[in-house]
This record gives sequence, C-alpha cells and structure tokens, in this order.
Amino acid sequence: MSSVPTVQQALAQGQAAGLPRLEAQMLLLLALQRAPHDRAWLLAHDSDPLSPAAQARLAELQQRRLDGEPMAYLSGEHEFYGLTLRVDARVLDPRPDTETLVDWALAQLPQHAGLRAADLGTGSGAIALAIAQQRPDVQVSAVDASADALAVAQANGERLRLPVTWHLGDWFSPLAGQRFELLVSNPPYIAEADPHMAALRHEPRRALTSGADGLDDLKRLVQDAPEHLQTGGWLLLEHGWDQAEAVRALLSARGFCSVQSRVDLAGIERCSGGQWPGLR
Repeated sequence: MSSVPTVQQALAQGQAAGLPRLEAQMLLLLALQRAPHDRAWLLAHDSDPLSPAAQARLAELQQRRLDGEPMAYLSGEHEFYGLTLRVDARVLDPRPDTETLVDWALAQLPQHAGLRAADLGTGSGAIALAIAQQRPDVQVSAVDASADALAVAQANGERLRLPVTWHLGDWFSPLAGQRFELLVSNPPYIAEADPHMAALRHEPRRALTSGADGLDDLKRLVQDAPEHLQTGGWLLLEHGWDQAEAVRALLSARGFCSVQSRVDLAGIERCSGGQWPGLR
C-alpha cells in the first residue's frame, strides 16, 4: 500500500514533474481549496497529509498545466492593473505587457469631465475596467464580437462595480454615430500560420490570429477609427513585437499625426498610436 503524500512531498513531486516551484505551490493550494498565493500556509502545514480528493484535484491541475493551459484558467482569476479579473477559456489570459497600453491611454486622457473612451475587442474587460477604475469621470464603452467574451467582461464589471457600457458587435458596428476622445484596442495580431500558435492552443483563436501577416484587424481599426474620433482624439493599439513600424505606417497613411510607439516591460515596441487632426 502506498503511503499518503504530505504537503511537502506533493510539492516536491510537482517540481519533479517539471513545474516551477511557484506554480507547483499555487496548484497545490488550489487543490487544497485555499487561496493560490497563501504560500505561508504550505510552510506551516508541510507535514499534513493530502486527502484522496485533494490528490485527485492536484493530479488534474498539474496535468492541465503541464499541457500548457494558462495558470489563470486553472485559478479562475488574473491580476491586471490592480484589479482581480475572473477569466476562463472564453477570453484571453490578460498579459502584463497590456498594462503599457493602459498607462498610455490614461496619459492621453485630459483631466476634465465628460470625456468618452472605447475599448475595441474587450475580451475579459481588462482595459476598459482599468480605465474606468482609474478615471471614474470618463464614460467608458467596450465592444466585443464574442457573446461569450462579453459575458465574462460584464460579470467582471458587475463584480468590481465599475460602470462600463458593454456592446456586442464587430469592432465599430455597435458604435454608429458615436465619437470618442480615446479609442484603444488590443486586437488579434498573430499571423495565422505562426508556429507559436501551438503554445496558445488553450486560448480562443479568434482573439489571437488576424490574417496571413497578423495585420488584418489592425488595418481595419486604423481605417475606420476616424469616423469615431473627436478632433484631437487618440487611437492607441497593441500589436506584435515586430509590427510597430508597419502599424505606424498605417496610421500615417490614414492621416493620423503625432504617430509614435511605446515599449513594454521588455523594452519592445508593443503599442503604437496617433492623434486624429480632424480631417475627414
């Protein structure tokens, strides 16, 4: 008869299977139905035995993680810009680099009431909710073509009690006749045949890929944005690590001014944007 593993032994087994120590700890805490960051509890209870139910939960969680499923899907939540978002396989796992886009968006919003901002392709609602939390005086709208994604975003907004107007539809289609001081988007930007897609197989493909070169949705956003921008309004876009030059060229060709890019945490040009001068 095999012995019942203790907390310490289960943690060691997880690391031996190939999990980084922090992930092994978080999965063990989830299996024990404790907060996934309560690592102090593990130290205080390292000799406690695992129940059969906890062993079964741990085995399932470890296998899912080793198969590449994001930690956020396993825990059901992700911290983004100081907000705890509920996430699952209906939406992308928010990346820390997207906080660069939020920083830039907040910097471009003047300090007066009555401003309007829209997040296109909102997913979990991360960008829209971060702006709403930081600038409660701004009227924030958010759009997504996926009813499943919008359900996740709306639930996050309700739980966080942040006022965002949610719209189901394809890019600007639900915003007909509306103009904003700020348009922001983290659209799909990966090429359809990109070899890295295999590692992202657990996330919704429609939120990741955009044509042969990954630029299809970015082109559409740049083309259509002026009809929804106030004079002097900004369009800010997240894009791939090697797409900044192409996106700046699209913005300039469309007539945007002050075209520029921002770097992410790794120093890579991750976001590009421009200001609309008011020409139609």
